Amino acid sequence: MKKFMHRFAANKGALAGLMILCLVILTAVFCSVWFEESPWFMVAEPLIKPFTSGDYPLGTDMLGRDLGAGLAYGARVSLLVGVVSTLVAVIFGVLIGSLAGFYGGRTDDLLMRFTEFFQTIPQLAMAVVLVAIFTPTIYSIVGAIAIVSWPPVARLVRSEFLSLKQREFVQAAIVIGQKPARIIFTQILPNAISPIIVTASLMIATAILTESSLSFLGLGDRNLMSWGFMIGAARTMLREAPLMSVLPGIAILLTVLAINLIGEGLNDAMNPQLRKRGE
Repeated sequence: MKKFMHRFAANKGALAGLMILCLVILTAVFCSVWFEESPWFMVAEPLIKPFTSGDYPLGTDMLGRDLGAGLAYGARVSLLVGVVSTLVAVIFGVLIGSLAGFYGGRTDDLLMRFTEFFQTIPQLAMAVVLVAIFTPTIYSIVGAIAIVSWPPVARLVRSEFLSLKQREFVQAAIVIGQKPARIIFTQILPNAISPIIVTASLMIATAILTESSLSFLGLGDRNLMSWGFMIGAARTMLREAPLMSVLPGIAILLTVLAINLIGEGLNDAMNPQLRKRGE
């Protein structure tokens, strides 16, 4: 663990990303404390310019809503959707990939054809269709993103299982009569966890972008403020008040960049090949 922390800390980009992400998480957690009013409330006159009002430092939109409150509450929505949808996708992908890689044969063929079916359809297009069918709510958005995100995890886990099940410790577990479920969860999966963690960290960033795209297109949850909705609502005011779109865009950019930097840092710290080179 100490070596892992040392390698991760040696990556300056990963540390910078971690600091940015911690700031976003703190904003999401304490947004209701810092902004007691709902981000949907009209609290002041419209189109107050940023950094000109002490009460509303980031200004207001065309309806007089506080942009600062919108950004803070949007952080909560983006992180919630990103983490939950990724968790669901990883669990399902690990299940499909482990079964395909461990059993092989017809089971592998059937599960991989099922996986390839989802990979033939563009992710955003499928997510749009699914959310439109089930009506835009936080649950349908999380479900849609999870459905379009699991195939890469399944293929990754399958490849890891195909390699690891040939190892001596797995063959020994089979010989002594351990059940397949026990072998999968106690012998193979722990040794395949590193690439899964790295992939999941990057999937969170993709999920945030997908949620922002859906909200921008008008398919977000109307009861929750999100960064994508703020950009979509302000697109008609680009000339009069460009910062209404720029500020949530910067929030998305920094959050996704931070998660990607952390993912690269995790990959450097957990990749066995890079570990051997470093030693």
